[in-house]
Amino acid sequence: MAGSIRNTVVLASAVLLGGLLALGLVVGGSYIKGAAEVWQQSSRSVTVRGLSEREVPADLVLWPFNYSVSANTLSDLEQQLSDDEQSIRAFLQAQGFAPEHVSSTPPRITDQFSNQYSGQRPDERYRAEATLLLRSPDVEGVIEAIPSATSLVREGVLLSPSYEYRTEFLFTGLDAIKPEMIAAATADARNAAQQFAEDSGSQVGQIRQATQGYFSIEDLDSYTPQTKRVRVVTTVDYSLQDHSLQD
Repeated sequence: MAGSIRNTVVLASAVLLGGLLALGLVVGGSYIKGAAEVWQQSSRSVTVRGLSEREVPADLVLWPFNYSVSANTLSDLEQQLSDDEQSIRAFLQAQGFAPEHVSSTPPRITDQFSNQYSGQRPDERYRAEATLLLRSPDVEGVIEAIPSATSLVREGVLLSPSYEYRTEFLFTGLDAIKPEMIAAATADARNAAQQFAEDSGSQVGQIRQATQGYFSIEDLDSYTPQTKRVRVVTTVDYSLQDHSLQD
């Protein structure tokens, strides 16, 4: 009799324990499933790039005048350097450029006799190069004056233009247009994310991460260096959510 009661108690305990375990599995399974769905939704994202471009006029021009002279004595060399410098300064002033926008570099003097390894020497022993630089915000004025620089050659100024001494057009107003361009690039990135979301049956969520690229300033083309193309690319990571989660 006692054995039967004990067996009944054990059986009842086992049934109760099994029921509790089954209930725990059901509840735990539902929680795990819900957590998995939340994790799956939170892990969905799209990374897009947004572009913003703008054409702007140059606001600063660097116009170098590299010239050379030669002579047999250093005193004659110095006199020719001085004469050519005054000719260039007078030309720039006649073109309407302010004297304070013109700067000069120390001359580079070469003893050509010491650099000759052959028996034939040049007619003049010393040669010097110097540079006058016009740094002006009058971009259009420089463009109009460049063709007239040939008058210096007629006066005997030996100009030596090269890639190193080329006229440069610069744009210095980047800080003023940065905020608008970044906003435009971000809007372009969101449009791309929106298109991707529509194609995948999703909806664009919050920004998870954003990276601003560097600004590049380049000539519009090789024929119009006075017009610049400013460009910036932003990279944005958006979360994606199903439409059902927004309802």
